[in-house]
Formats: sequence, structure tokens, C-alpha cells
Amino acid sequence: MQTSNSLLDDLARVASGAASAVTGLKGDADSLLRRQLERLLADMNLVTREEFDAVKAMAAKARAEQERLEARVAELETQLNAKG
Repeated sequence: MQTSNSLLDDLARVASGAASAVTGLKGDADSLLRRQLERLLADMNLVTREEFDAVKAMAAKARAEQERLEARVAELETQLNAKG
């Protein structure tokens, strides 16, 4: 019965070592994937959130000004047609 107990102890050590190795490999794979993804994103030359928000605000302001000017032109055309 002693050999059975020793065998089980050996199997438990092997399983524990394999689990540790798999955990280490997972950490290495995660690290490698993260570095590759960071390099890919850096190469894409993406804008920051702050830059995006600033351009979005400028576009909204330009659209509002365009709509105001369109309304003004329509008003002036109506006045011109009324005189003519």
C-alpha cells in the first residue's frame, strides 16, 4: 500500500508542476500578445480621446455656424424677392 501512496504523491507533484508550467506559459503568452497589440496600435497612428473630442467640438460649431448662415441667406433671398 505504501507504493500506491508514493505513486499518488508523485502524480500530485507532476500535476502541480504541470499546472505551474501552464500558468507560466499563459503569463508569457499574455505578455507577448499585449506587446504585439501595443506595437500594432502605435503603428496605426491613432488620435487620442482629447484630440477626437476637440475636433468633434469644432465640427459641431462649424455645423451650427453653417446652419445659421443658411438661415440668413434664405432670409436675405426672401427679402430680395419681395423687393423685386
